[in-house]
Amino acid sequence: MQHAETIREFVVTEFLPDVSAGELEMDRDLLESGIVDSLGLLKVIAWLEERYDVVAEDEDLTPERFRSVASIADFLEQASRRPSEAE
Repeated sequence: MQHAETIREFVVTEFLPDVSAGELEMDRDLLESGIVDSLGLLKVIAWLEERYDVVAEDEDLTPERFRSVASIADFLEQASRRPSEAE
């Protein structure tokens, strides 16, 4: 989970500006708690794709993949290991 801190900082900056990054637990349910809604989820996915040059495939777009900072970091690691279409 090498990118978890960066993801947590993004989530806090975008969705919890009055909270420090250290206050957001890695396994906090972002969807259930209302921190991230469906539009926010699209923002997170777009940021991941732009920042890390990964593609979220249709089968990746499940709530479980983006439920917490930890699950987003897991998704990012898996997506980063996929061969790119250019190869």
